[in-house]
Amino acid sequence: MATYDLLRDLERFATTTLDQTRRGPRQMPMDVYRDGDHYVLTADLPGVDPGSIDVDVDGQLLTIRAERTLPSGEGVSWITREREAGAYLRQLQLGRGIDTETISASYRDGVLSVTLPVSEKAKPRKVAVAGAAEAVTVTEGATPAA
Repeated sequence: MATYDLLRDLERFATTTLDQTRRGPRQMPMDVYRDGDHYVLTADLPGVDPGSIDVDVDGQLLTIRAERTLPSGEGVSWITREREAGAYLRQLQLGRGIDTETISASYRDGVLSVTLPVSEKAKPRKVAVAGAAEAVTVTEGATPAA
């Protein structure tokens, strides 16, 4: 017969969520907004070496990777260490309305900005109504007849 052990479950929860020595990707908070004919993704990557940032597009999958390293070696003696070193990873599935050929990225003041242009096919456009242009003819400076 199985028994429920609340203390064991709480310990497992605390270990997995509060363990500061865990390995694996770190948090990468981000915002996405639309500005005219493109989307802008901004991600916080403070203290990351710009050379370690990798932005990849594979089909409709956008992958952002980065790594932050902290000083180490002889003579380094930590007094306190609250900032984590390690790898960052974020993947996003892009919609078909994004022009993946012209995506661009920049990194400034600890913030990565990725510009995702809207494809020409996905932009709003006027659709001509057949027959409507024939029914009303307007010449410049004149008003249409009723």
